[in-house]
Amino acid sequence: MIIKPKVRDFICVTTHPSGCETHIREEIEYVKNSGKIQNGPKNVLVIGASTGYGLSSRIVPTYAWDANTIGVFYERPSTETRGGTAGWYNSYFFKKIATENGRYAKNINGDAFSKDIKKKTADLIEKDWGKVDLIVYSLASPRRTDPETGEIYSSVIKPVGSTTFTSKSILTDKGKIVEATIEPATDEQVRGTIKVMGGEDWQLWIDYLKERGLLSEGFRTVAYSYVGPEQTWPVYKDGTIGKAKEHLDETARQITAQNEALNGRAFVSVNKAVVTQASSAIPVVPLYIAILFKVMKRKGVHENIIQQIYRLYKDHLCGKQLAENLEDIRIRIDDLELEESVQEEVAEIWEKIDQENLDELADLKGYQKDFLQLFGFEYEGVDYEVDVEPHCDDPEVIQ
Repeated sequence: MIIKPKVRDFICVTTHPSGCETHIREEIEYVKNSGKIQNGPKNVLVIGASTGYGLSSRIVPTYAWDANTIGVFYERPSTETRGGTAGWYNSYFFKKIATENGRYAKNINGDAFSKDIKKKTADLIEKDWGKVDLIVYSLASPRRTDPETGEIYSSVIKPVGSTTFTSKSILTDKGKIVEATIEPATDEQVRGTIKVMGGEDWQLWIDYLKERGLLSEGFRTVAYSYVGPEQTWPVYKDGTIGKAKEHLDETARQITAQNEALNGRAFVSVNKAVVTQASSAIPVVPLYIAILFKVMKRKGVHENIIQQIYRLYKDHLCGKQLAENLEDIRIRIDDLELEESVQEEVAEIWEKIDQENLDELADLKGYQKDFLQLFGFEYEGVDYEVDVEPHCDDPEVIQ
């Protein structure tokens, strides 16, 4: 079939498999061209491995130092009559290409919050590896079912406190600046967001792998976070997600303290703003990102996801910095975004941007292209007028 992008609000409901394959191959080529990284962990588990930072966190170790990887994700597979999600295609093509290149790569598709998927993952680690050296936790989910009680928690993107938040935002599919108004979260919504986006499930994964005796001596684990500038703080750093990320920081400290005998350490990597399915849904953030990209590209300091994750591994997770400060659990790779001259210019533009000067002051076209590429569209070299087979079957995927 011929597949075209169909965008509704902040989601694209169609996905192009050939574009997703191109995306994987481009990231692999970037890593190959960037050179080998020394002292990388051999066995890497990525929880939330199908898109964005999680996907790149799997590609880098595979091609920068020939690591073995297991990817856990929850995606809708393709069928004979219906296309799969972008994450399904990404994971399918990554495994296919990595296996053809002689690398170990296995996929587990299911609810990472569940006991069942934790057990299946642990069973595979025990069978094929014996121990795991690095666990990357990169889940971004709107809801979570508690594995003990069965209670369903939902996350929300809202300010915390008694004040309604109002600010300019943008409808990215229409290129229209609008005013976004968000009511403050209830106490129950704050609690739910912490349950979904905080560190509780990360802790459960580490505890279960430890209980099974699968954590290697000196293992490392990292989860991803974001801080951002003042423009986004009411709905992010100081909002419900910010409360969840505070819990994530505390969880990292707990994991490190509880695994001292193994010399295990947990970190939170604070990353730069990028276009993801999650960030596209947050009011204010898309407009901020479009302005930020304009400034950073002009200054020559812009990084996409694979460039950031390569730097994270090379300069931090596989570097000497980790031994320098045992108390500091945060790794900052948002340094280029938050550099003073960058943020001063972004803040200046934010105050004066409107519909008339939008294209001049913000990189809206770049943002829209990055958004569509999440779903396999807008890649050079892909003929989007050609019939493609939407069904990519992986009989070896564990579900």
